[in-house]
Amino acid sequence: MSRIHFIGGEKGGVGKSVVARLLAQYYIDHAMPFTAVDADRSHGAMHRFYAEFSKTGDLDNFETTDLIMQLALDADQRVLVDLPAQSDRFLSNWMSRNGIVELAAESHIPITFWHIMDDGKDTVGLLHALLINYGSSVNYCVVKNLGRGNNFTAYEQSVTKSLLEQLNGKTLTIDELHKPTMQKIDLQNASFWNAINNSKDGLGIIERHRVKVWQRNAYKEFERVGV
Repeated sequence: MSRIHFIGGEKGGVGKSVVARLLAQYYIDHAMPFTAVDADRSHGAMHRFYAEFSKTGDLDNFETTDLIMQLALDADQRVLVDLPAQSDRFLSNWMSRNGIVELAAESHIPITFWHIMDDGKDTVGLLHALLINYGSSVNYCVVKNLGRGNNFTAYEQSVTKSLLEQLNGKTLTIDELHKPTMQKIDLQNASFWNAINNSKDGLGIIERHRVKVWQRNAYKEFERVGV
């Protein structure tokens, strides 16, 4: 059964592409068919790190955005969409005007919105707007990204968290990866597999093991919520 995963959060700099890269590596490591749609033209992380699995998506027009749904209809696979910041108005317009949620339900294709959070209050408001917009028609997965903050009190004490729970949404936590190590990975345009297994990418033994442990912990969270 195909599934569509929108990796977003509306806010820039919260780590959306890192989570998308982790999910892509998870699918590769577990031999799960998928195609990544790189809709973030400003960064192009999926094309940069996982080019052979990626296609370009442009949310500005229906013809290119249709590719997301068509990929899920054409083959039994995960469709992983790396969204840019401030993309909800484009995505929501495409989905509402074309009945995408209805078509996905008729085609038995679950849609999941991944909301990547830092520990700012504004990210809670953005999540609330997402939940109100789509209600129970889609699935939700909220990611507390410890690489972008470690005090999520504003979220934990919010009515937004209660609303998420009412909608059967899931919450997971991604640990922070040592910043100099992540910088080396990005400088080499390395996949996480290469970062762990290829010494030519500039990481030492301890650094490669650090990435391995970080990735393993993220995989446990993915498996706990189901991806």
